[in-house]
Amino acid sequence: MSYDDFLAGEPLIVTAALTGGVHGKEANPNLPETPEEIGRAAAEVEEAGASVVHLHARRPNGERTFATERFQEIDDAVRRHADDVIVQHSTGGTGAPDADRHRPLRTDPPPEMASLDMGPLNRYDHLTSENTRGLVDSLHEEMVDRGIKPELEVFNDGHLNEVRGLLERRELADPVYATLIFGPGTLTPPRPRNFLNAVDNFPDGALFNTLGFGRHQLPFATMGILFGGHVRVGLEDNVYYRRGELAESNAQLVERVVRLAEELGREVATPARARAVLEL
Repeated sequence: MSYDDFLAGEPLIVTAALTGGVHGKEANPNLPETPEEIGRAAAEVEEAGASVVHLHARRPNGERTFATERFQEIDDAVRRHADDVIVQHSTGGTGAPDADRHRPLRTDPPPEMASLDMGPLNRYDHLTSENTRGLVDSLHEEMVDRGIKPELEVFNDGHLNEVRGLLERRELADPVYATLIFGPGTLTPPRPRNFLNAVDNFPDGALFNTLGFGRHQLPFATMGILFGGHVRVGLEDNVYYRRGELAESNAQLVERVVRLAEELGREVATPARARAVLEL
């Protein structure tokens, strides 16, 4: 994907990361945590223009869980409130046992998409995720068995090598879809030259999604729009609307990036159009 794809008018897929698994209402009281809150938030972002919702699950006390039963409660709430949005489960997790990482894949029906972390990363002072190749392969195998499309999460440039390695080890259904992630710690430093470098090193024919943490969310979403990629926004990755001002909702962040895409002349995909692009 490239600036030529932007000029060609390829539709933009907006993913909303509604809740995450690290910070909670202490960071922003508008962040949804319960299944009912997440279901209502999914409907709001769909109405605002998102076609994919990226979901984590939390216990009643707000802590993260990988329990299939909790993901089932969330999916049921999303389908009760939203019309046609694409459900994407997170399998990523810092410090979680490998067996737990499979549990978000086992809802009925399974999610249409699920994240697949491409390698190790550090977040904050005490959170490390190993994401060994053995775990990556086993998660991918279960996704194939259950008809789930992987969203490859690329936290740094070395993970682009891991994407190529995965393509050598396994046959991934076209189109390959990966998220380029920029931020602190072991993530790729959020600099425009690093974005361009990542795009240049992207496998031919693959589609990329763009994610910038915190204050980098809007600038990197803008670059994703301009270079023919897709974008992810939401309170999981950024709790602020602007410096010193908390976001009112996930929908507010989606509305802003949709307005930006429309001003730049990029059509925003409906869920049905997104399914066609992603070949779900």
